[in-house]
Amino acid sequence: MYNAFLYLVTVLIWGSTWLAIKFQLGVVAPELSIAYRFGLAASILLIFSVLRRLPLRFDLKSHGFFALQGLLLFSLNYILVYLAEGYLTSGLVAIIFSLIIIMNIIFGAILLGNPIRLRVVIGGLVGLLGLTLVFWPELISVDLSSGRALGILLAVIATVSASLGNVVSARNQRNKLPVIQTNAYGMLYGAIFMFVLALFRGAQLQIDLSPDYVLSLLYLAIFGSVIAFGSYLTLLGRIGLDRAAYVTVLFPIIALLLSTLFEDLAWGIPQLFGVLLVLLGNAMVLNKSTRLKLPEKAKQESPLS
Repeated sequence: MYNAFLYLVTVLIWGSTWLAIKFQLGVVAPELSIAYRFGLAASILLIFSVLRRLPLRFDLKSHGFFALQGLLLFSLNYILVYLAEGYLTSGLVAIIFSLIIIMNIIFGAILLGNPIRLRVVIGGLVGLLGLTLVFWPELISVDLSSGRALGILLAVIATVSASLGNVVSARNQRNKLPVIQTNAYGMLYGAIFMFVLALFRGAQLQIDLSPDYVLSLLYLAIFGSVIAFGSYLTLLGRIGLDRAAYVTVLFPIIALLLSTLFEDLAWGIPQLFGVLLVLLGNAMVLNKSTRLKLPEKAKQESPLS
């Protein structure tokens, strides 16, 4: 039940963050908005850790992995998705990003020696097919000219970055590093990376004090970062890299349902059938899975041990 709760919280929150992100665009440079988001989230987690008297002293090696998680999961993948959406429709970016399921399986096997669960692989592919049907109207209108190929490349790199960030988080939890403090330091390092990138790109250092921007920033920091990432990465440590990653297929569906309520989005037969496939894939992923185990030697030689 606890795993189901973490799964539901992650899907519902990340499925709604697209509404908040819309209010972040326009005045403030995207990299600065990301820096504000994760800087605020890190501050909240650090204050919480102090109040709860959670240990905050870690060795240099641990901080190296905190920073790596921050770079891959809390900064680089975000700015690449922002840039990719300048060339591609949100639907195509969502489908590309959902390839994280397959990437998590591959990177988890190579870098952590994780077993490959056949049912998860099949369920992930079924979910990706369903998501493709859901966004079919957008996909058939995509023109690969005018920088679209660059957008696809950026989206793929963003997905690789997020997947490697997942692997680093799994490695950190295997090494008994607590999720709360790891996220606190990781988000802090991620915010610093984004701030440096903003300076490098010559972005104007400013903040939008309008109610829309401030409230959306608070929602993204508290719910989209502190709560959702805490839930997702805890879930990742409990059920595995491959199964937890299926949330990336489900939360675009939640986003579309919200769009139906607030923006009168029209649904057709392909979308309805696609949702059924996504739910079927979800059921396959979360059930007990057949495993293709790696040789024991491969596990012992895991690069991130």
